[in-house]
Amino acid sequence: MDERRVIVHPPSPGGGRRVRVDGEVLGLAHSLVDVAEFLRRAGLEGVEAADVARLSLIEWRGGDADEWGEGGAAGPVG
Repeated sequence: MDERRVIVHPPSPGGGRRVRVDGEVLGLAHSLVDVAEFLRRAGLEGVEAADVARLSLIEWRGGDADEWGEGGAAGPVG
């Protein structure tokens, strides 16, 4: 897997978290599934939603992988 700098920003007031890879905003994630999809689109193959919270290449800002703000959730991940 590529070692890229991935930042998941704090939850926004309306819910969701901005995801940035190598300085480029990929979108607003509302779950770990969304983060995994953004990483896949950025070329990080083999990332599953169940693994996202444990990846050392992700910097979680303003809360851990369980915090999504209004209307967001960590799951489903199975």
